[in-house]
Amino acid sequence: MRIALAGAGAFGIKHLDALSRIDDVEIVSIVSRTLEQAQEVAAKYGAAQATTNLKEALDSPRVDAVILCTPTQLHADQTIAALRAGKHVQVEIPLADSWDDAQKVADVAAQTGLTCMVGHTRRFNPSHQWVHNRIVTGELSIQQMDVQTYFFRRSNINALGQPRSWVDNLLWHHAAHTVDLFSYQCGEPITKANVLAGPPHPELQIPMDMSIQLQSQSGKLCTLSLSFNNDGPLGTFFRYICDNGTYIARYDDLFTGRDEQIDVSNVAVSMDGIELQDREFIAAIREGREPNSSIASVLGCYEVLGRLQEQLDS
Repeated sequence: MRIALAGAGAFGIKHLDALSRIDDVEIVSIVSRTLEQAQEVAAKYGAAQATTNLKEALDSPRVDAVILCTPTQLHADQTIAALRAGKHVQVEIPLADSWDDAQKVADVAAQTGLTCMVGHTRRFNPSHQWVHNRIVTGELSIQQMDVQTYFFRRSNINALGQPRSWVDNLLWHHAAHTVDLFSYQCGEPITKANVLAGPPHPELQIPMDMSIQLQSQSGKLCTLSLSFNNDGPLGTFFRYICDNGTYIARYDDLFTGRDEQIDVSNVAVSMDGIELQDREFIAAIREGREPNSSIASVLGCYEVLGRLQEQLDS
């Protein structure tokens, strides 16, 4: 499987490290904003091509599939371009930053019949898989999810503390993780959704704080708090309040409600959610099947985000 990766920033490197642990995968092209960065990353991971032009990678007959870790605002157009070039695509979350664009990508993916997967990593983290497996067998049923997504980003920086060329988004990026996971874990659509946002940052022009309430078809609840103002423990923390126990997921790790760690090392072949995500993408292409977090399976998340955006706009 010959892969081109576009966006060699903090998250792109995580994918490259994950792909290096998967058999019969070759990184053949690195696309980045600067040629110097593309060349440096290509040399480290053995890619023959380094470029600042995504079209060069898409035009290459040596490329089977593309992983897009580019700025959010480019995701929809780049995914469509890759699909029309005949390449399988994994696009990092979010698929798009509008409901209209999400639908356009879904339409093109359906027309081409190619594998199109969105990087909803929470479906793959061993912690969330452990909970999901028990929901599927009927051992657990969610009553409520309480989620905190907290960062300290009062300037335009990425996860490594480096300057960013684009502005992140609490709703379309960070809330997308929880909106999708809540529906996925409940096994049913979200029927009610409400949002409140704090004042916009004077320079970034985005809300720095947000509160979201969700209710599933059968009445299960989710409360999501998001902030770029939080100067404390950083990251996303999920509390599952179930009929048979309470569980707290911190990325790939899982704890009981009493903070006792649960061994999730046997849930999957790796403890790295990004690696598991990439393994699913490659396996789905090879097996000719729909992947978990296919564009079709996550589209409901973007419909909900679109409704929340309408509330904010009004």
